[in-house]
Amino acid sequence: MKKMFKFTGAMLLAVGMLAGCAGEKSGGSGEGDGKRITLYSPETPDFTKELAKKYEEVNGGNVDVHYAGTNVLVNQMLAEKENPKADVWYGGGGILPFEAAVDRGILASYIPDFAADWDITENGIKLKHEDGKYVGVEIFVLGFSYNPELVSEEEAPKTWEDLLDPKWEGKIQFPNPAASGTATLMVMDQMMRQGEDKAWEYFEKLVEQANSTPDSGSAPTKAVAMGEAHIGIGFDFMAYEQKAKGETVDFIVPDKTPVLVNPATLIEGAPNAEGGKKFIDFLLSKEAQQIMADWYHIPINPEVESKTPLSIDKVKEVAVDLDIDWVNENYDRVRNEWKDKFQ
Repeated sequence: MKKMFKFTGAMLLAVGMLAGCAGEKSGGSGEGDGKRITLYSPETPDFTKELAKKYEEVNGGNVDVHYAGTNVLVNQMLAEKENPKADVWYGGGGILPFEAAVDRGILASYIPDFAADWDITENGIKLKHEDGKYVGVEIFVLGFSYNPELVSEEEAPKTWEDLLDPKWEGKIQFPNPAASGTATLMVMDQMMRQGEDKAWEYFEKLVEQANSTPDSGSAPTKAVAMGEAHIGIGFDFMAYEQKAKGETVDFIVPDKTPVLVNPATLIEGAPNAEGGKKFIDFLLSKEAQQIMADWYHIPINPEVESKTPLSIDKVKEVAVDLDIDWVNENYDRVRNEWKDKFQ
């Protein structure tokens, strides 16, 4: 990934995030240009607060972060389309919500100099939008959490097909694809690899293996940590965050699996577009990337080391090549078909 990791000048700076759904000011030094940066983010509040504080330490000024679920924030941005309130949208469980928003007129084009030489897609991982509508700032991997007190690393599933082994009957949890983007990604990946008919056959069997399919994308990992399931499907950072808290959980990267960037984007008509650009620059800087790594996300800046066993070099070999156009065209249909078949 040579182009991806090419530095193009001095390390970039910009802004950070977080608060409550109604918006919560993060107090800074006040030494910036006096214009507030407004960030919309569904990422963990304490995590985004830390990013906001670091931006203010480095750059001065103030960052207002508004926290809510991804769908809530997208609907809010659509409602505010004629009079935008946000400058930046960061995070949402990967690129799919951003791709779905591209044609809705709420995303501006901006790619930081840091990412200017990246290819659009490398090793099956789409790093940025072809028209600059978003840029990846970290890496998420879809895979399996497991409870080491209940399952040894040797016997834990290593492929998606392994989940159908009769020994896992009643011992698996995965999110509900009708409610969770994480699980919708899982379904669409199987469809692209096997074809729709075989994929539906696969999920008919997988549903029989599950003891629960909660709406939350992180719930299966938490259930594994509590011993309520042996295996849970989710993103890597969910397991490593729990493990760092002392919970009994670890993570398996399947042989072939979706690997996604988690992006940031500038909002079309942003009230403080220049501040928004600085914020996106900052997200790729060493300071911000170190915070991401400290929260067990896989950093995209090569100068920052992952705090998990995973890195871009390790996971790019297992990344499947997702047909993003097909995903965009079929996302809602697949979720509705899941409802019809399984609910």
